[in-house]
Amino acid sequence: MQQITNTILMIRPENFRTNKETAINNYFQKELDLDDAEINRRAQKEFDGFVEKLRAVGINVIVENDDVSLNATDSVFPNNWVSFHSSGDIAIYPMFAKSRRRERREDVFLRLEEEGFKIENIIDYTDAESEGVFLEGTGSLLLDRVNRKAYCALSARSDEELFIEFCEDFEYTPVIFTANQTVDGKRLAIYHTNVMMCLAETFAVICLDSIDDKKERKNVVKHLKQDGKTIISITEAQMHQFAGNMLQLRGENDKRYLVMSKAAHNSLTPSQINEIQKSCSIISSSLEIIETCGGGSARCMMAEVFLPKT
Repeated sequence: MQQITNTILMIRPENFRTNKETAINNYFQKELDLDDAEINRRAQKEFDGFVEKLRAVGINVIVENDDVSLNATDSVFPNNWVSFHSSGDIAIYPMFAKSRRRERREDVFLRLEEEGFKIENIIDYTDAESEGVFLEGTGSLLLDRVNRKAYCALSARSDEELFIEFCEDFEYTPVIFTANQTVDGKRLAIYHTNVMMCLAETFAVICLDSIDDKKERKNVVKHLKQDGKTIISITEAQMHQFAGNMLQLRGENDKRYLVMSKAAHNSLTPSQINEIQKSCSIISSSLEIIETCGGGSARCMMAEVFLPKT
C-alpha cells in the first residue's frame, strides 16, 4: 500500500468563474472585478502552466477537457466528486452545491480505462444529497492509506455519519474533529479538511490553531505521532494562503514532490521549507485566479489515481 501516487486526473476549465452558491460556506472565495470570460481565460493559463510544471518532473497528468455543455463552474476541482482506490474501487460523492453535481462524469472513467487502469466497483454515495447530507471526496477526507486512517473536519459539506459509513466501506479508522476559521470576528467551520491539513508519507502540514477543542486537537496530534509523522504546524494566516492545501506526489525515478501554489509556498517560513525539503522537493505554481474565485488551490485540482493497471 502506498501513500502517494505518480498519476493524477485534472480537468481543464471551460466555464470557470465565481460560484455564488459555494461562497455561502467557502470563506476563501472572493469576488474579482473581471468579466467571466477573462476569469476563465486566466484560469486556463494558470491550469496549463501548472500541468506543464508537473509533467516536467515526470508526474503522469491525465488532462480531461471540461464538458462545456455541463456549464460546471468548479470542474477544475475534481477531487470533490470522485476518488480512485488501489482496490480498483471508485467512490462518487454527494456535493453541497447543486451546481457542482453537474461535474460528475462517467466518461472520465472510460478515459482512465483507455489509459490502462482497471475499475472493479463504483461505490456511489450521491443518494445522500436527497437527505441534505454531503461528503465532498478528498476535500472532506484526508486518507492515510498506509496506516488506514481517515481524517475529517466536520462541516456543512462533511457529514459525520456518512464519513463513518465511508470508513466502514473502505476499511479506515475515522479521526473526527472540527476545524474553524475566524470570519468577521466569529469562529466558523472550515469548509474542507484539505485546506487546513495535508498528509504526506513522513510528515503532516496542519493548522492546529484551527482545532479549537483541546481534546480533539490532542487526539489528532496523537494519531499523527503514533504513525511517525513529523508535524509541520502552520498558522491560520498561512492557511488562508492555502499552505494546508498541498499534495505529495511521485515523479520520475520515484522522486518525491510536495505540490502547492505559489501563494502557499511564499507564506512558508524558512524552517518549514527546510522541514519539507528533508523529505521531498517543492513544486509551486501561480494559481491566483483559481484560488481567489474558486476558494480552492493546488490540492483541490488533482484527483489522485491509485487504480491498478490492467
